[in-house]
Amino acid sequence: MITMRRLLSSCATRAAPATQPRLAALRETLKKEAATPAKARKPAWLKAPAAAGANYERLRSTVRKQKLATVCEEARCPNIGECWGGRAAAGDESNEEHTATATIMIMGDTCTRGCRFCSVKTSRRPDALDPEEPSRTADAVNQWGLDYVVVTSVDRDDVHDHGSSHISETVRQLKAKTPHLLVEVLTPDFGGVVERVNEVALSGLDVFAHNVETVERLTPRVRDRRAGYQQTMNVLQAAKAANPALVTKSSIMLGLGETDDEILQTLRDLRAHGVDVVTFGQYLQPTKRHLKVVDYVTPEAFDRWRDAAQALGFLYVASGPLVRSSYRAGELFVKNVLRGRKPKKADVGAAAESLAAAAAASTAAAAAATAAA
Repeated sequence: MITMRRLLSSCATRAAPATQPRLAALRETLKKEAATPAKARKPAWLKAPAAAGANYERLRSTVRKQKLATVCEEARCPNIGECWGGRAAAGDESNEEHTATATIMIMGDTCTRGCRFCSVKTSRRPDALDPEEPSRTADAVNQWGLDYVVVTSVDRDDVHDHGSSHISETVRQLKAKTPHLLVEVLTPDFGGVVERVNEVALSGLDVFAHNVETVERLTPRVRDRRAGYQQTMNVLQAAKAANPALVTKSSIMLGLGETDDEILQTLRDLRAHGVDVVTFGQYLQPTKRHLKVVDYVTPEAFDRWRDAAQALGFLYVASGPLVRSSYRAGELFVKNVLRGRKPKKADVGAAAESLAAAAAASTAAAAAATAAA
């Protein structure tokens, strides 16, 4: 059998001068491809069901009609069908506890920051804020008949108050038009200005969320330079101080190269700053321009992190490969906070000891996946 190398060599011998550069370029490309390791396949546990169903289609239609943006779509979330579908998507129409949840992104679809994990569009000067957006958003949510809504936003460093008044007005409109609605706001950091944090914390929302995203060491590489680890902690603490009745929440991505000790320290820092709810999820690279995944964390390791966080006293912990900050947020909030079902605390020592096993299992799984690929 004639090998590719011999074929290229033979062709090059007979080729006219004009074709020789192209053959050389092809030979170089083949060399580079041979030297590039095969990309590890995503583990089976990262596969999510396709988005479908009547409720999903109804919400999607309203989003288009009202010209709204959702982080579910902009951030390419794998759970969009399950969250938007509610009970039907969960496969149990009789399950009243599976609450349909949508995450609406306000203040436009373009962010002034450029975090290296996020697929949302960026620009130094996005379009001006739409003063009708708070009312339009409230109308859409009322039409959907949701029990729980998550409102998030892009960062707007170009606006004088970073958008705090716009977010606050959106919350007030939501509550006015759907009084029974539970509202969670996943906020930007407002440049760390406490007065702007307070304005949102006192707007009538039920859950104040602001994501730390990763451990302190990795923050400069993962997040925009204007988003600091300690600034995030201060924002969460300020929200709780302004309104102690608020449930405060944050989220951590795993798989970016963090160590067990760093994750545990991040959890301790969150608790020290009054955070009530924490979620863990696997980081997935949205495009080739974004940070690569360092490792795929096993479901068993996520379970151990849930136990460790519960041991530290969080009101609720959602932990799993496909969990995102607002993943089925309505269901989790209603079941475990409003109804007062606090999780049984695990023994702190036992939980800490289990983390080493989780790390070993994760490392072994990653090695197996690479070998299989």
